[in-house]
Amino acid sequence: MTGALRVGVVGAGIMGTGNAQVLDSLAGSEVAAITSRTRADAEKLAGGLSGQPVVFDDYDQLITSGAVDAVVVTTPDHLHADVVVKAAAAGLHVLVEKPFTTSVADADRCVQAVREAGVVAMCIFNHRWIPAYAQAKDLIAGLGAPAVGYARKDDTIYVPTEMLSWAQQTTCAWFLSSHDIDLVTWLFDDEIEQVFATARYGKLSSLGIDTPDAIQIQARFRRGAVATFESAWIYPNTFPTMVDSYVTLICDDGAIQLDRQQENIVLATDREVSFPRNMLQRVVHGVRAGAYTDAIAHFVHCANTGTEPLITVESSRHVTAVLEAAHASIDQGRPVAVAGVAR
Repeated sequence: MTGALRVGVVGAGIMGTGNAQVLDSLAGSEVAAITSRTRADAEKLAGGLSGQPVVFDDYDQLITSGAVDAVVVTTPDHLHADVVVKAAAAGLHVLVEKPFTTSVADADRCVQAVREAGVVAMCIFNHRWIPAYAQAKDLIAGLGAPAVGYARKDDTIYVPTEMLSWAQQTTCAWFLSSHDIDLVTWLFDDEIEQVFATARYGKLSSLGIDTPDAIQIQARFRRGAVATFESAWIYPNTFPTMVDSYVTLICDDGAIQLDRQQENIVLATDREVSFPRNMLQRVVHGVRAGAYTDAIAHFVHCANTGTEPLITVESSRHVTAVLEAAHASIDQGRPVAVAGVAR
């Protein structure tokens, strides 16, 4: 296509704002339209961008307006699927926040809509663009067969109690382990065939938020590797980073460790010591940078050129299938097979 990709943003919350700001800064895209749960939120976001996005009352109006070439979906996790399907059916390219969907049935609807329409679609599993993780992908190829993986992503309690108004409509695994499942399956170049998961309830329930404090998923891969995916969001708010993220990859001929907690900078004041985050989102000399920006820029390039993204909708469907099986395992207390292992 010629000219900048005209993007409509569906959802003006934290992730919608982040996506819009990146798209607004890229030479190959522009934010042409915005809609959100309230018109006031959409208008506030539109007013902070360099262009003049049109504000719509709902996503149906935005999708059928003719004002956009692509849609970015940043609604709460459980509301992704209908927007993806309608946008794809209208011939619009689609960028959707993680997790892709929160059920296999919804994921299958999305994959079918995308493939039948022939549009470009990608789920923003931005960790694939973190330099250390991308480097690990190259390095692991020389370490023999993957054997064991461990990935934890634990949040402070601020996330479910203050940042997310809809925390009880998701879980820490959907919100956090989706990143790690995408990452480890990509690094191992394999798919998960069976999971056994357990959950702990208590702290958040006592605060009136009906969702697990923590979930652990034991996964078995098709070629024999095993992995543990840990997620929790009850770290105390005094923890120096909002996220504690760590990955270990053990292969027959070597191991890789990836620790993102400190992110290479320590800030000490008379009040606290902290580790400002910079790998996902940062501004360098006035220019937005980081893995989050790189992932969105990759989608924009693919939409403008018709290229298949690094992250396929089928691989994102697999992440959904793994997590659906994990939550079924929690409910049933037994191992559960992953539905329809992706190819």
